[in-house]
Amino acid sequence: MGKGFNPDSLKSFFSLKNLGIRLGAIGLAGLLWLFVVSENQYAMVVDMPIEARNLPARHALGEEVPDFAKVRIKGTGRSLFKTIILKQFIPDFKLVLDLERISEEYDFILNDYFERYPQKVAIPSNFDVEYVEVIYPSSIHISLDEYKEKMVTVAPVLLIRPAPGYTLVGKSSISPETIKIAGSRNIVEGIGSVSTIPDTIQNATTRIFLTLELASIRGQLIEYTPKTVIFEQDIQSISERIISEIPVKIKNERANLQAFVSPQTVSLTVVGGTDFIAGLQPEDIEISIDFNDWNAQQQFYELKVRTPKDVIEWMDLSPTQIELVVTKRVG
Repeated sequence: MGKGFNPDSLKSFFSLKNLGIRLGAIGLAGLLWLFVVSENQYAMVVDMPIEARNLPARHALGEEVPDFAKVRIKGTGRSLFKTIILKQFIPDFKLVLDLERISEEYDFILNDYFERYPQKVAIPSNFDVEYVEVIYPSSIHISLDEYKEKMVTVAPVLLIRPAPGYTLVGKSSISPETIKIAGSRNIVEGIGSVSTIPDTIQNATTRIFLTLELASIRGQLIEYTPKTVIFEQDIQSISERIISEIPVKIKNERANLQAFVSPQTVSLTVVGGTDFIAGLQPEDIEISIDFNDWNAQQQFYELKVRTPKDVIEWMDLSPTQIELVVTKRVG
């Protein structure tokens, strides 16, 4: 008994995913047929890189040059297939625009230019294909400007999310902090800083040491030296520590009065990166009382606490209030 019609099989065959695979296979089979069998002449449109060379001394491009042009070439099926496969690996397959004699601005009418200078169409001889014409763009406008160099700062654009139980410690650093940019004077003069390509690091648990690429400005018109920077940021696990014998300071003392605090030191618990808080000294934490708050009828006063930036929080201040004793200064 024969197998019945299966609608699911037909649906699967024509699904978008399978259809793409099947069409790709059919296209590849067609190209292989051209490669193996066909010796007939065909024409085909391909993307061909454009290279602008021989910039006049102390000049730079003021506008971007297209990276590719759509070019019609002809040859046997076998030659065209070989060109399609190899062109991306061969640097000598390109269109060349010679800028040597340009002063400020010039419009290259591409088909006229390459008809006049056929040697500017670089196609390796072993490709066995022939240039026919440029399809798009029909022309390229070249604008030159005075060349200028300048040092600018680098701004890293990196979002770091520590893993639970970890924290950032200290300021991040980049090296170098400034780079040299070079290119068109009109563009360079308007640039104050260069940022890195935005990135995110999730669940960081160890010190970060990364090479970051710089985000381009106006495509390839501006050159960077160097093209990358080194980024560093410390990451530490979070813990807590009791710090004792922290001296209490009196702010805004008066010349005619002498003030004392009792007790003279206090303790508290700090929370932060393990290595960071392990290195904290009592003097790194500021515990103070403001003499401007003094009242002869009041004996005890609340303390103000100021900790280093990388302390996540503090708690358990002991004691929370201290006695302020004031007497007239003798002499």
